[in-house]
Amino acid sequence: MNSSKRPAVSLQNAVEQVPTLARLGQLAAESAARLRAVQPLLPPGLRELVRPGPIEEESWCLLVPHNAAAAKLRQLTPALLASLRAAGYPVGAIRIKVMRAN
Repeated sequence: MNSSKRPAVSLQNAVEQVPTLARLGQLAAESAARLRAVQPLLPPGLRELVRPGPIEEESWCLLVPHNAAAAKLRQLTPALLASLRAAGYPVGAIRIKVMRAN
């Protein structure tokens, strides 16, 4: 039995070799960068709750654990959009989604 061993490939290298996965990785990285750009505008108690969500064309989604956090983010949306645009991100809208625990 001939067992040839392939060298180990890191997850990042594997993702970069598949165009669809590479694009998803780029979008995830950009979403995280957008969140870092607006975090200073978030109230301290909200910063740890907000998670970056998907980017779809000119729309960006933020994920929160409950309705109170979503309501506060909706109030802050105009300031978040202005900050993102000033930082060079082409964001036309921010969607806010409440992620419920299963």
